[in-house]
Formats: sequence, C-alpha cells, structure tokens
Amino acid sequence: MQVNAIARKRILIIEDDLHIAEGIELNLSLLGHDVKIAQNGIEGLEAWKQWCPHLIILDLMLPGIDGMQILKSIRLEDERLPILILSAKVEPSDRIDGFLDGVDDYMTKPFSLEEFLLRIKRLLTRDQWQREQDDSLISHSSEQKTYSFGANNIDFSNTRAQCYAGTIQLTEQEIKLLKLFIINKGKPLSRSKLLEIGWGYSKGMSTRTVDNYIVRFRRYFEEHPKDPKYFKSRRSLGYVFDHE
Repeated sequence: MQVNAIARKRILIIEDDLHIAEGIELNLSLLGHDVKIAQNGIEGLEAWKQWCPHLIILDLMLPGIDGMQILKSIRLEDERLPILILSAKVEPSDRIDGFLDGVDDYMTKPFSLEEFLLRIKRLLTRDQWQREQDDSLISHSSEQKTYSFGANNIDFSNTRAQCYAGTIQLTEQEIKLLKLFIINKGKPLSRSKLLEIGWGYSKGMSTRTVDNYIVRFRRYFEEHPKDPKYFKSRRSLGYVFDHE
C-alpha cells in the first residue's frame, strides 16, 4: 500500500481499546507522525490541551467522559481542529449527532486500514490548506465575532463585554461557558453537563462551581440579577440561557 508522505504532524488517539490504539499508532508512526494515546476521556482532554495535536482520532464509548462530550468541549474552543470519530456505533443517528456536533469524519469499526489512512491524510492536507489560506487573508480580515442580547454585547475577539455592569474583561472560562450557553440557547443544561463540557471533568468538582459562574453572569448581564431574564434556573434540570 502506498500513501504519499505529508509533513510530520502530532496525532492524538483517544481510544480505550489498547490493541486498536497501538495498531493505529504503529501505522501512523511509520508514516512519520508523532502519535500519543489516551485511554479515557479525562486523559484525552488533558492531552489535547497540553500537547496541541494537529488531529484527533476519537472513540465514542470511553470511560470517564464519553467521546461526544469531548467533541463538544473541544469545539467550544477550537472549531477547526480535524477530528475523526472511530466508533463501533453504526446507527445513522450516531453519525448525524457526530456531524451536528462538529466532527469532520466518521468511520465505524471494524474498518479498512487503507481507507482509514487515506482519510487521515486528506483531513491533514485539507487543514494545512485552510491554515495557509487563513494566514494569507488574516491581514485583510475585519470580521468581528460578537453576540448581542438585550442591552448586552459580547465581543469574542477581544474577550470583552459591554453590559449592565459596564465594560467587563471576560476570563477564558467565562468565554467558554458563554459559548456553551449560546450554542444551546433555549435548552436546559444540567450542572453535571456544564462541568463535563465546560471544565472537561466528570467528577471531582463541586456543582457549586457552576452556580458561582451563574451568579457572576447575572451580575454582568441582568438588569435585575435577583430576577433574571436571561440566565434562568430550572428546578431539577439546571440552567437555561434564553432571549427573544
């Protein structure tokens, strides 16, 4: 089998089946790539943050945090990183959910190694083309990523908000949670879900952490923080962000 060589890349495999993971690692290493394996969701998120891979191969059924939550968490911070789901889940609904949440490609197990390597090569090549194009246009781009609701305006490009509390410089975690609420506008989000996606941990953190951020958001964005219009509590469900 011949697969044309491409530039050396960092590839993260998040897969709990070590036999499959090591087989993939071997074949990608033979093509000249640097490869790292994470065998559960928490390790996978930590490796993504610390190692900054160029591509992720992601299983869905993982211990700790499942693959779909990992996908959602990554997409809150990086919409461009190529991610390929490699899963035993074969239902069309699983594929649809994956693509709706931002996956770039989806393969089912068992899989053809030759097809798999060609898909990896294509994802890496396309990503490189896109990055080169973005670099050439960046100086001419004046696009501002903003979001407005009521008297509030969030500018994600400079992490600043104009709101009832005045001008606020938002933290990285505040930006991440705000994006999560905006993406899920009108949908209740449980405290555990917010912790999993927003912080990348399924346990070990108190749900009080989420409550403290909601108090902060109400202070920033609500005209009457004790009678919230946008960041509302839903008994037994969690919190919902909504506006007309």
